[in-house]
Amino acid sequence: MNIPSALFTPFTSDKLTLSNRIVMAPMTRGFSPEGVPGPEVAEYYRRRAAGGVGLIITEGTGINHPSSVSGASIPLFHGEESLQGWSNVVQAVHDAGGKIMPQLWHVGTARRTGDLPHAEAEPVSPSGISMAGEENREPLTEEEIQGLVQAFAQAAADAKRIGFDGIELHGAHGYLIDQFFWEHTNRRTDKYGGDLVKRTRFAVEVIEACRKAVGPDFPIVLRFSQWKMGNYDARLVDTPEQLEQFLAPLAAAGVDIFHCSTRRFWLPEFEGSELNLAGWTQKLSGKPAISVGSVGLEAEFVDRSTENQGTGDAHLDQLNTMLENKEFELIALGRVLLSDPEWPAKVREGRQSEIIPFTTEVLKTLN
Repeated sequence: MNIPSALFTPFTSDKLTLSNRIVMAPMTRGFSPEGVPGPEVAEYYRRRAAGGVGLIITEGTGINHPSSVSGASIPLFHGEESLQGWSNVVQAVHDAGGKIMPQLWHVGTARRTGDLPHAEAEPVSPSGISMAGEENREPLTEEEIQGLVQAFAQAAADAKRIGFDGIELHGAHGYLIDQFFWEHTNRRTDKYGGDLVKRTRFAVEVIEACRKAVGPDFPIVLRFSQWKMGNYDARLVDTPEQLEQFLAPLAAAGVDIFHCSTRRFWLPEFEGSELNLAGWTQKLSGKPAISVGSVGLEAEFVDRSTENQGTGDAHLDQLNTMLENKEFELIALGRVLLSDPEWPAKVREGRQSEIIPFTTEVLKTLN
């Protein structure tokens, strides 16, 4: 196999410079007891930076809201101890020559009543509707929405203060921001609901508040997806025209880079074009896009029944061509980096035969 040279060209935008096009995708690990990332988390991210990742996006981190996450070992992004832990992570990654952004997260109704760390806190959502379509609680009030907006903004300000290189807002996979985007979970009749553009209002306010908190030169990434956890056929948009309508207010609010989550990066998004979701997003928004989805793997990411999911270099020729064609600027890698922190270095040096293949066993540890 040829070395995919386009992967290793530098990336430069007006707010971000990276040594290559490789992004570590955010992957929930849950190894932060009481929400505090410790030395082993710092070492986990340091190894990926040392292995040649251009940009690390952390696992999802909970904003300062009692129902933001589901699990006592999910890292938080508020409170002195958690932020000090993240400061240590930043220092470790920077010392290894990498760059890093936290993914700021609120899970919405993906959380169940009774889940830690705040068992008493009820899940929240735009319309009190679960991802399964059940009306099971009260919609968020406008006052509560403003509190959430400010919690995202405070997290963004803290990220800049402790030395991160930007932030990513998690607006994908059926979590809170995405629940506002999706017509099946957002049935509001006020300014936060309505048609596709109106359903971006919550995200726009979050982005604008984060931009105000961090200033004009700090990168803001927004991750979005068509699919939802447990509903892989869900769609926010069905045509490029709808996608353009969706992206425009988000870009205008201050998004610098769109992270377009798909399950298989090589599949076209709309009929009549070979462009994937990131390709269309970059074309329509004029903003750099990150693509993602089963890079280096032969099995789908939801298929955990497959113990060994490939040699670690599947689809790289196609990826290289798409990068050379400037269909998108960056590519995020997930499971291949869990199994082998040195994946970028091995691919760059033509040592694909040395790549450690992904198996589900690596999910059990923070290697």
